[in-house]
Amino acid sequence: MANSKKSFYVCELSAEQIAQLESILKERGWAFKEVPYAHWQASLDKTSVTAYLSGKTTVQGKNLEELVLYVIEPEILKSAGFGYEDLLGGADDSVKAEPEPEEPFTPHGGIDESGKGDFFGPLVIAAVFADDVTQKKFRAIGVRDSKTIKSGKKIKEMANAIRDASGGKFVVVTIGPESYNRLYDKIGNLNRLLAWGHARAIENLLDKAPECPRMLSDKFGSEHLIRNALLKNGRNVKLEQRTKAESDVAVAAASILARDMFLSQMDKLSVALHLELPRGASPAVETAARELVVRHGAGELGKYAKLHFKTLEKVLPGYVRPGKEAMQENG
Repeated sequence: MANSKKSFYVCELSAEQIAQLESILKERGWAFKEVPYAHWQASLDKTSVTAYLSGKTTVQGKNLEELVLYVIEPEILKSAGFGYEDLLGGADDSVKAEPEPEEPFTPHGGIDESGKGDFFGPLVIAAVFADDVTQKKFRAIGVRDSKTIKSGKKIKEMANAIRDASGGKFVVVTIGPESYNRLYDKIGNLNRLLAWGHARAIENLLDKAPECPRMLSDKFGSEHLIRNALLKNGRNVKLEQRTKAESDVAVAAASILARDMFLSQMDKLSVALHLELPRGASPAVETAARELVVRHGAGELGKYAKLHFKTLEKVLPGYVRPGKEAMQENG
């Protein structure tokens, strides 16, 4: 996530999405009232949501991040973007490594992903085990949250150093666009797909680091989603999720490995297409997607892009994917 805590969030929702959000909030006990120029305003525990008649929807208050990360993006928008703003530029490579922890370091694994907020490219999940020796090496390298590192060259250099320092106790799981789309069609939910990928990474890491007692990840949904996807070995490990987990050195190391693989795969896809594929889900991404369709046809998009993103509807309004009865809006 971004380093500074956000106090305001805004997105554009359709009438159907506003109604869906209203239903979810009512089920969770939010209080509703009428306000000018809006469908409604809802509030709970010093957090408020206002759905304007224009479609603009705002969130502000102390639980803003939790609502956006675990409700609005996965359940309403069906895409991830909150906290990825630094990928557009502005992150400073001069940011120093995370400070030493105040409490004694205990061995554990860290896990993080890259690509979930990008229309093009794979979803990559990496896991790294850190004990007292390797965590000191990671800190000496300057390991930190990959979102604070805007240089692809720097990411690659640090990823190589992390792999050397880890003693081989790391794994990287890459889910290419075609596999991602098949999994999403089967699972039908971004958080469940993430949990499945996290579980596979944890199981693979335990093969290399069976002494790992605990896994830490950024919070993206209920912990039971990952636990339910784990196999026998993984169920013996303590799972912990928390917001801004990238401040942990093992999670930060995993975030760099995941980002390095994602950037490498994006380069390969761009070379294969002879077309530069932008990151994120910006207007530049939509332009590239339209160019891809012109050159290769709509049926090729699934080889390079995550088709549940609302970007697809912007590029190909009303497009019905092969094998799907109809494309649901935004996923």
